[in-house]
Amino acid sequence: MIKHLENNNLETEIKNGLILVDFYADWCGPCKMIAPVLEELKDIDIIKVDIEKFPDLATKYGVMSIANMIFFKNGKEIKKEIGFRSKEELEEIIKSIK
Repeated sequence: MIKHLENNNLETEIKNGLILVDFYADWCGPCKMIAPVLEELKDIDIIKVDIEKFPDLATKYGVMSIANMIFFKNGKEIKKEIGFRSKEELEEIIKSIK
């Protein structure tokens, strides 16, 4: 399931389970390329964070470039991926951290 962050409550959203947080911007080419790949993922909840709306969250989580995906498990950051990743690469990451 993909959810767009609407208010500054990311900590609440990531506190339970395995969550992929996709930091993106509408003008970002790699972000546009990865969007349909994320829609194909079945085994993980995804939260999309627009860095233009929430620059404070980008700063807090050390997002210096996008596309930037951070995997959280029960509120703790466990893996960060920067740049485009294929569906297969993301599925392997998910499998390795479940």
